[in-house]
Amino acid sequence: MADRVNTLPFFYGNITREEAEEYLRQAGMGTGLYLLRQSRNYLGGFALSVSFSGRCYHYTIEREPSETFAIAGGKSHGSPQDVIDYHSQEMDGLVCLLKKPCNRPKNMQPKVGPFEDLKEKLIREYVKQTWNLQGAALEQAIISQRPQLEKLIATTAHEKMPWFHGAINREDSEPRLQNGSRTNGKFLIRQRDVNGSYALCLLHEGQVMHYRIDRDRSGKLSIPDGKKFDTLWQLVEHYSYKPDGLLRVLTEPCPRPDGETGIIGRPLLPRDHPGLSTLQHAAGGLLTKLKTVPLPGRKKSRESRHTTENLNPYETRVATYSSGKEAMPMDTEVYESPYADPDELRSTTVDRSQLFLEDGELGSGNFGTVMKGVYKMRKSEKTVAVKILKNDDNNASVREEMLREANVMQQLDNPYIVRMIGICEAENLMLVMELAELGPLHKFLQKNKQTSIKNITELVHQVSMGMKYLEEHNFVHRDLAARNVLLVTQHYAKISDFGLSKAVAEDQNYYKAKGHGKWPVKWYAPECINYFRFSSKSDVWSFGVLMWEAYSYGQKPYKGMKGNDVLQMIESGQRMDSPLNCPPEMYELMRTCWTYKADERPAFTVVEPRLREYYYDISQ
Repeated sequence: MADRVNTLPFFYGNITREEAEEYLRQAGMGTGLYLLRQSRNYLGGFALSVSFSGRCYHYTIEREPSETFAIAGGKSHGSPQDVIDYHSQEMDGLVCLLKKPCNRPKNMQPKVGPFEDLKEKLIREYVKQTWNLQGAALEQAIISQRPQLEKLIATTAHEKMPWFHGAINREDSEPRLQNGSRTNGKFLIRQRDVNGSYALCLLHEGQVMHYRIDRDRSGKLSIPDGKKFDTLWQLVEHYSYKPDGLLRVLTEPCPRPDGETGIIGRPLLPRDHPGLSTLQHAAGGLLTKLKTVPLPGRKKSRESRHTTENLNPYETRVATYSSGKEAMPMDTEVYESPYADPDELRSTTVDRSQLFLEDGELGSGNFGTVMKGVYKMRKSEKTVAVKILKNDDNNASVREEMLREANVMQQLDNPYIVRMIGICEAENLMLVMELAELGPLHKFLQKNKQTSIKNITELVHQVSMGMKYLEEHNFVHRDLAARNVLLVTQHYAKISDFGLSKAVAEDQNYYKAKGHGKWPVKWYAPECINYFRFSSKSDVWSFGVLMWEAYSYGQKPYKGMKGNDVLQMIESGQRMDSPLNCPPEMYELMRTCWTYKADERPAFTVVEPRLREYYYDISQ
């Protein structure tokens, strides 16, 4: 397959997304102009880059287990060429038909990635070592089993890389990075535990930062909230040219100490490696024909699959950030949840005898009050926020609303959403939640006018990550505003107040309210007010207003205007002016969020990367 794809004149090989966009620009950016490149995070996959209306769009073409190829959610085809032929006739999810190939410049060959040269050597070494083959038999085995061999080698090749240090602990990794050259971006990867988890250790300004690398249920590897990869070497390749959530790009591999053995010194793949079973099965007939000794059979046992089921997403620890420098959005030390004990938080109820309320209100509303408290857990005690229903309030609808909010919050598990700890039914109905000490975003910014644009962008980006999570899980917030974003620290924001939230059925993309309630009209999209329709796209409109609040340092939107005046202004095509000193890129994003028609408004999957890119740009 690789040989056939290499012959396609519009296949560029292992180029980056940015390089693809530059080639399309040089070729004129005509609508439907396209090129094909190798995927840098999906093993055996490709990426299709297309220009439309002056912008570039990118689609991953995954190689499926059946050795067919498909754009996510699309039809399967026998080859990448077949995918392109199909989309030359049918849009089927693409922004436009593929009209014209953007062919490689004359005499240019597809770019070969750093792993490709190494791969052939490792495949030969593995087949020789495992099956003791030579000559024609060796070549036949490689040709016959290439797809399985390539996958097997690719997913274990990190063991041969100088930057992979095996199962060392955190304390051992830091001196290794501190020894010798202390180049910014010097790095190593170590194995963390038996759950398929690793850690990326990065030297930055003389300090070692530790980023957890988790493996999800499908086997993909990623740092928290980061891009997913099939292999560690793809992850390293990506972060070697783009920080994308790290404090800086990876520059210099930290070599292993001389003479180190153990996991590093073993053969590339041991014969009992769990990934061998499919290869053994496929290769069995071939090996019999070649009259070689077949691989020893493994005992029939259920293969262990690496999952993150037992890993708490908030468990991350990284080096103490004592230098005073601000961390990037995915630097996990700053964003660690204080409620990280998975055993303690399995119950949805809180024992009143373990909950101690403190004097003084944190806030109040129609429902009652919010108090600060202490929840004594088995291993520790945590400060919490306790939402208490008024004792004299017999209004069943208020109680129902609080229970509905609790039900929504208990289904959510994301670092950028306030965590629900449980319900306590005692002298009053109480919702116990994690505490965000610094309070609402708008009030914090009103009091702290010296907060930098970079810091504001960091917080707004975190809100977009939380909203992207809600969008992916079919939850509509319906009350997104700066008052409902709470700060754990100056660099850590969480979305709260899910009283109006609704789960949307997977076969729908919106929720229809029965009528007007006590609605925050100034944050609502036109379709919410006119047709009572709420969706993730209406949350995007509200997010644009939240951005305006943040960059105006907590000012009230549409100041002095009544709800009907706001609606008339929007219907006439007018929008709020840019806040003073707001970056033009951020005001442009607000305006995009305020696109009148919901189906033309971007999703959070579009909004979040734009914020991320801007934040990285101003952070370098």
